[in-house]
Amino acid sequence: MVTPRRGASSLGCLFSLLIVTAAVYFGMNVAEVYWRFYQYEDDMRAMARFASNAPPDTIVARLRASADSLGLPRDAARVVVRRNDSRILLESDYYEHVELPGYIRDIHFHPRAEGTR
Repeated sequence: MVTPRRGASSLGCLFSLLIVTAAVYFGMNVAEVYWRFYQYEDDMRAMARFASNAPPDTIVARLRASADSLGLPRDAARVVVRRNDSRILLESDYYEHVELPGYIRDIHFHPRAEGTR
């Protein structure tokens, strides 16, 4: 014996799928900004570790190139190099502009790396 189908709409499922898709789409904008920050900070760590004896101009030039290739804002290329007898400190400070539906936010980033000489 075959029972008749209820005839309920799948509109509730489609609405849920739309919400999840929108969350993933806009979440990718935020995730991309953080991913670039982590890549830039990783480049800073590598520079602090391997180029600690390089002149500050060389370190800044390489990190500027890295910031440019990652598509970071211009302020990210302003790198401060501090040295003493046994340590090197690299840091920068910038904001990323993130647009979400009905909401715009500037996220502050402060990448920092420290190494020994």
